[in-house]
Amino acid sequence: MNTLTTAPLAPLLERLFAQADQTSPMDLPGAAALTPEDLARLMRSKTDYVDFYGQMKDMPLAVSRETGVLLYMLARAAKARTIVEFGTSFGISTLHLAAALRDNGGGRLITSEFEPSKVARARDNLTAGGLIDLVEIREGDALRTLAVDLPETIDLVLLDGAKALYPEILDLLESRLRPGALIVADNADHAPDYLARVRSPAAGYLSTPFAEDVELSMRIG
Repeated sequence: MNTLTTAPLAPLLERLFAQADQTSPMDLPGAAALTPEDLARLMRSKTDYVDFYGQMKDMPLAVSRETGVLLYMLARAAKARTIVEFGTSFGISTLHLAAALRDNGGGRLITSEFEPSKVARARDNLTAGGLIDLVEIREGDALRTLAVDLPETIDLVLLDGAKALYPEILDLLESRLRPGALIVADNADHAPDYLARVRSPAAGYLSTPFAEDVELSMRIG
């Protein structure tokens, strides 16, 4: 069984990716004036992320097609039953992960998104894809929404929200990660503290860059 490549999900994802290809954060007023230094500061800020990502509320900020397939493959290979996602956006990555849960025989995906309009769009997309029954969308700041009511064990984590918060989100989830649990961090080059942590074997992880902008880590301790 492959939910990812059949209707209703496959045509839905094609449409969502096509829409994402037509948008860019640089199209926003004022964004083009940002220097690379300004952008790096905003991406790494632990205080300005709410305003920064609020300005991106109409942007899909989607994973790439390749990363989406990678997420599905990793979740299937790990036989994941419990997945936590930081940063839902329009739900493109969520759809890939939920499809893997469906094809694994079921499970629970908890995802967090602080922008209400994105929560609504993600819920609509998950409903259209026939996967909403597997997903719990938690609206609000993930530092609060992912601090309570987590599964006893977590099989896979996707970090794709405010990059500066990757270490803090990992703090919330770490005690629940089973040995062998996988963590996929998108655009992790904007989270140097996070990278230093997961690349240190003493911290209990094996980690490697994957593709252009993904860090793939495994919990070993």
